Formats: sequence, structure tokens, C-alpha cells
Amino acid sequence: MFRTPLALFRVLAFAEAVSWTLLITGLVLRATVGLDIAVSIGGGIHGFVFLSYAATAIVVAKNNRWSPWPTTVAVGAAIVPYATIPVEIWLHRTGRLAGQWRPTETDDPRDLTWHDRIFRTLLRHPWLFALALAVGVVVVFTVLLIIGPPGGRD
Repeated sequence: MFRTPLALFRVLAFAEAVSWTLLITGLVLRATVGLDIAVSIGGGIHGFVFLSYAATAIVVAKNNRWSPWPTTVAVGAAIVPYATIPVEIWLHRTGRLAGQWRPTETDDPRDLTWHDRIFRTLLRHPWLFALALAVGVVVVFTVLLIIGPPGGRD
């Protein structure tokens, strides 16, 4: 399903936009009919997808060797409602989402760095990589839940 960086990034960019819809719907339901649980549900889903999208953007940026600017734009797009969709279109049109995963070493001198070696090893074991990313997202999500919502509690 996620045989290319484009496929993975596109799915998470769309999921992030959908999660914004859930959060905004929850906020409207809380404001209009006092349904506080709607924000908890929509906000929880949005938070988890937000972190998953950010992790995906970083993984794709590393794989496709983006400079800091497109990486920052891609991760930062999750902060603005629905911005992940136009950013995905921009990254695709500029060729930044082109190509395959790179699990093997090339002649590129950047392939000799320790972090590139680790990255390639993880790419050769996609289920392990997916599990490691999922555990990382769950840990960060759990810590953020313990800390509490932005702006404190009502």
C-alpha cells in the first residue's frame, strides 16, 4: 500500500485534513449543543493523526533528502487547518515526493552517514520501522495527554 513515499505522504496528508474536520465539528457541537465529548473525541483523533503526519513528513523528507525549508513547510502545514492538502500538491508538483524508498546504499556520499545507515536498515524492515514509528507516536501522544490540552483545562 505504501510502496512509495508519495503514497504514504498522500494518505497522511488527507487523513490530517479529515482529522481537522472532526476537531472543528467537535468544537461546533460543544459550542452549539454543549456536547463536550465531541471535542475530546475529535481532538484526540486529530492529535494522533497530527503526530502521525509529522512523523511521516520527517521520514519522507529524510528519504527524499529535502532541504530544511520544504521539511519545515510540510510539518508546519499540520498546524493550519487543511493546509496539508495544498502542501502535498506543491511537494508532488515540485518533484519532492517522486521516487522510491531507498533501502540500499548508493554512490552518494550522504549514504555513508551513521543516521543514513540506520534509516536504510529500518527501510529494509518496513514492519519493524512502522512498529517503531507507531510506538514513538503513541508514546508522544500519551505524554501530551498526561500534560493536558493546550491552554489548560476549562
